[in-house]
Amino acid sequence: MRSPQRTTLRGLPERVQIYEVGPRDGLQNEAQVLSVEAKAEFVRRLVAAGLSAVELTSFVPAKWVPQLADAEELIAQLGPLPGRHPVLVPNERGLERALACGVKEIAVFASATESFAQRNLNRTLSESLQLFAPVVSRAVEAGLPVRGYVSMCFGDPWEGAVPVAQVAAVATELAEMGCSELSLGDTIGVATPGQVVELLGKLNDRGLGPDRLAVHFHDTYGQALANTLVALQHGVTTVDSSAGGLGGCPYAGSATGNLATEDLVWQLRGLGVDTGVDLEALCRTSLWMAGLLGRPSPSRTVTALAPTLE
Repeated sequence: MRSPQRTTLRGLPERVQIYEVGPRDGLQNEAQVLSVEAKAEFVRRLVAAGLSAVELTSFVPAKWVPQLADAEELIAQLGPLPGRHPVLVPNERGLERALACGVKEIAVFASATESFAQRNLNRTLSESLQLFAPVVSRAVEAGLPVRGYVSMCFGDPWEGAVPVAQVAAVATELAEMGCSELSLGDTIGVATPGQVVELLGKLNDRGLGPDRLAVHFHDTYGQALANTLVALQHGVTTVDSSAGGLGGCPYAGSATGNLATEDLVWQLRGLGVDTGVDLEALCRTSLWMAGLLGRPSPSRTVTALAPTLE
């Protein structure tokens, strides 16, 4: 069986944009450093499979994330691509590098907790937000949309539970800086649906409706699809995921892989929600990538469909 039976549910959007993070968030957590040619081929295959938003890389110092040290070379190899293709920048120097490459959209990566801000950026939470303010301002002045990631929204490995008001305050500050889209991250995969609904409600009370939001769930405890479904039922239409379930977080050891794009597409196809993604082509891409990395894909859908694709 290559496709689920379609049975719709009330309250779901007709279409969802899948924001693919495999080339950046996925590959940055792999021990193996792939060639720039392999990375470029990965992106091209994802775009060819119908993914209209693919985050390409990160303009961070090589000593921080050596897996993505070839950002300029990758952008040059890829050339113009249809759709959204943001890059992550950590500071003004990263922004300058990205602008010199002609990128059209950037993202910044903030934390909802003090502990993760210290480990990820070696700054307090307040200092990290101050660091991003000129980055966002300069990008907006240059005409670039800015996506703001908020990590550790539902739990922190060092602090435990994260107050909803604290997450909302960080998200609001990023929005006020000029971020046009906010991605709510369950970085260690501990969230359950009630928490998701509570946070969305709190943000809506602050004027940040679902049209400004995306969700980014890790599947550590097998909750990513359930959390995604309730987010969609509450108006969110942009969902982050990673082809083949690649990824985690290099600064949070308990963070396992992202929600697999194939698993998300299978669920949405069964619900009658359009994504524009060719599931078989995407599975073939993830099987190819798994071969390069020398290990099986953690995506359940890729595993289930693999025999039918041989």
